[in-house]
Amino acid sequence: MDEKNMTTADVKATQEAKELLEYLKNTAGQQIITGQHTQTIPCEEIAYIRQTTGKEPKLRGFELLAYSPNINYADASPECLKEVEENKGTAETALQWARANRPDKVNDTGTENSTDYATGGILTFSFHWFSPLGGRDKSFYTEHTDFDATKVLQEGTPERAAFYADMDVIADILRRFQDENIPILWRPFHESYGTWFWWGAKGAKVARDLYRLMFDYYTGEKNLHNLLWVWNCDIEEAYPGDEYVDVVSIDVYLPEYQSTDYADAYEKLVAATSRDKVAALAEVGYLPDVELLQKSRIPWAYYMTWSKEFCIGEKYNRVENLKKMYDSEYAVTL
Repeated sequence: MDEKNMTTADVKATQEAKELLEYLKNTAGQQIITGQHTQTIPCEEIAYIRQTTGKEPKLRGFELLAYSPNINYADASPECLKEVEENKGTAETALQWARANRPDKVNDTGTENSTDYATGGILTFSFHWFSPLGGRDKSFYTEHTDFDATKVLQEGTPERAAFYADMDVIADILRRFQDENIPILWRPFHESYGTWFWWGAKGAKVARDLYRLMFDYYTGEKNLHNLLWVWNCDIEEAYPGDEYVDVVSIDVYLPEYQSTDYADAYEKLVAATSRDKVAALAEVGYLPDVELLQKSRIPWAYYMTWSKEFCIGEKYNRVENLKKMYDSEYAVTL
């Protein structure tokens, strides 16, 4: 990684955000930060990991889907309603967790306190955004909405107005964390290499343009500077550019278990994006093999296992593999 590029994409990023990015860069290739997604208030995945390994992941992922302003409750499946209900209040849960697991402050210059991210927890947010207009059921899925993301890119359209109105709602949530000096690994418009979500339905370049709109709006108009911007796509022509990105990431769901350090995914990702950025496995079904990682030193800064059955039980990850990860000196736990 190029030392001269050790700066945040947001030139006004908070001290805590800058220090978190520095920590991620220094960790990558030396260790891997353990991560787990949760999408219910009890965070049962964390309880399962604690019960199984005696430890907890350092990075915890939360979901903002229930804060989507345009949820069509009248035309939603029981499964959709259950998911929304489970996700209500996740921002409050995330805030409580972040407060309780603040990294230590150290006086390293005699005048200024720095954040020691070797201690405490790290927060990341996903957003399965129900389409800003129209849609039914789980309208973050393309199949459930006729929302045309290309119209967001045109001045004066209803789609653009609704998109910005939704962004305002989410900005207010994110600002609560900024007010308490808590940085967030923010991963909007994820998996835009596929067409299954409305933001990727018209191609990854459209998702890239939406991402740039949000970056400019949040860092400019909304004065949100506690975010580290996570790009989640490995299509070269869609990369927003280094000036918009802090972390490059990919989601990998293998069809069956294999012992892997995800080296192939890493090479494809950095070839399509940038070798000067932190790289992360933003979502995985199967844990990386920590012994292989320790040998290969593929510089993933962190991984995050997805929720529910991807963590709990042995449908995806055997207990012995979970223990091996959390017991390893190469793994960073809370």
